[in-house]
Amino acid sequence: MSEPAFVRLVEVFDAPRERVFAAWTEPERLKRWWGPGAFRTTEAEVDLRPGGRYALTLEPGAMHLAGEFREVVPPERLVYTWRWVSGVPDTRESLVTVEFRELGGSTEVVLLHDNFAGPGPVDMYGAGWASGLEKLGAHLGGEP
Repeated sequence: MSEPAFVRLVEVFDAPRERVFAAWTEPERLKRWWGPGAFRTTEAEVDLRPGGRYALTLEPGAMHLAGEFREVVPPERLVYTWRWVSGVPDTRESLVTVEFRELGGSTEVVLLHDNFAGPGPVDMYGAGWASGLEKLGAHLGGEP
């Protein structure tokens, strides 16, 4: 059985769309939640515009992730490339699309991580995104 070549997750957060978008795009807010499981983001740089770049460092392990924004439509949609620069054996470039849908005070986030260039495990991305979104929910619940 071959594994899927993409990850798609849908989560609803009890927070306005603008706040969820800001948590996803503002470096200081990103550092409060971004990363799977016990990993935490210690450095975040975001140039939020089409063609702008982002770079994140996760600890433990000094894992470096970087990419470029293809689409930025605040507070509705982000499309960006994804590539582990170091610290992770998977260096394929892929594409992340995140839609932020207004639900009358809540926000539905639809995340699609696909276009993996070359073979390799994708299931680890599903688990990583699921735990990261759980941390985002906890962060948004504790933020005014």
